[in-house]
Amino acid sequence: MRPAAAAAASVLDQAASSATNILVLVIAARVSTAPGFAAFSMVYLTFTVLLGLNMAYVGQAVVLERDAARLGTACRSAVTFTACAAATAAVLLAAGGALAGGRTGHAFAALGLVLPLVLVQDGLRYAFSALRTPARALAADTLRLACVVPALLIQPPHAGPARLVAVWGLSALPALLLGLALLRPLIRGAGVHLAPYLRRGHLGARFLVEFAVGNASSQLAVLGLGLFANPLTVGALRGATTLFGPLNVLFNSVNAFAPPVLSRLGGRRRTVRAAAALGLALAATALAWAAVLYALPDRAGRGLLGATWNAAAALLPASGTQYAVMGLGTCALVTLRVLSPRATLSVQVVFSLLSVVLMLGGYGLGGAAGAAWGLAVGSALKAVAAWTRVARTPADAPADEAADDATGDDAQRSAAPRS
Repeated sequence: MRPAAAAAASVLDQAASSATNILVLVIAARVSTAPGFAAFSMVYLTFTVLLGLNMAYVGQAVVLERDAARLGTACRSAVTFTACAAATAAVLLAAGGALAGGRTGHAFAALGLVLPLVLVQDGLRYAFSALRTPARALAADTLRLACVVPALLIQPPHAGPARLVAVWGLSALPALLLGLALLRPLIRGAGVHLAPYLRRGHLGARFLVEFAVGNASSQLAVLGLGLFANPLTVGALRGATTLFGPLNVLFNSVNAFAPPVLSRLGGRRRTVRAAAALGLALAATALAWAAVLYALPDRAGRGLLGATWNAAAALLPASGTQYAVMGLGTCALVTLRVLSPRATLSVQVVFSLLSVVLMLGGYGLGGAAGAAWGLAVGSALKAVAAWTRVARTPADAPADEAADDATGDDAQRSAAPRS
């Protein structure tokens, strides 16, 4: 496959995946009550964390496989390990949800029943990426989008969260079967080696740590608010985040494609200037999008998010501010990956945990709105810290060499924007 065609297929596949996530949440919000969507959001947030953990531990390791002779075995092993890990997590979720009972417990039990389907289906894209056949991933993910949207749209008003979770999960079956059929001829005759995933020092462990502190920490904190404080807070935060879904696509694209572009610019000054201009453009886009959402009539907003609109609309100023500073912070972290790739982990650890503290503190002071403003302040502090680290990089930093060094540590880290 030609490089240009492969790049186009990768972008389209990412767009299809992002559109699926956005539409699932939008449709679930429209057909649910506010408490029902809050329960669905907690389950979907749990799936998002599990998906990110698998992406970090399995997906990022397999896409870095460079030995052509071992590529088929690596891909088959990655899919098999994902299936085994998903089945283990599914048993725990199903048992825990059944014991907890109630609307939320049943929704988690439903997630346990469908988790292997959705996790393996999504994980196939990393095998296709490693095998340099992104068009096959695009075909499977497009089918996934084509199945899940009508399946959710035909659900009756006020459908329960457990039912929505089950329908969402089972609708992945056609895409899973297509993906496995497309993968089979590429890995025919390959073996399965699961031992490397269980050994100390597995490459994915480093990616797992960075994901845990950079993304999962805040997501788990939001989930904790829903489980131990007010579930409606999760629905409001997820509703507001869903409205900014198109910006997530932009941030993901910057994470994926900006490093090689910036590394080709040569000197540090040109790299920093280009990244700063891109960051300002993303921030301006986020503010403009927030203004559009804020100006939406309530009728149009309820058409998007149903009963969750009022709670989500109250968070738009905070969420818009957060996405604006996230645009600046994303470009700063991308610049560090080019100039000084080892500097990103410390920034992620310290300021992601600080964001969690600020979110929880904000919730204690002002409920959901306080939590949203806490996340915005945390993202702003992370952006300031990242740009400060950029400013302190040596003036003669060899951007191209640093970028080469980053490929082993930071390549393919684009599953979600840093917040």
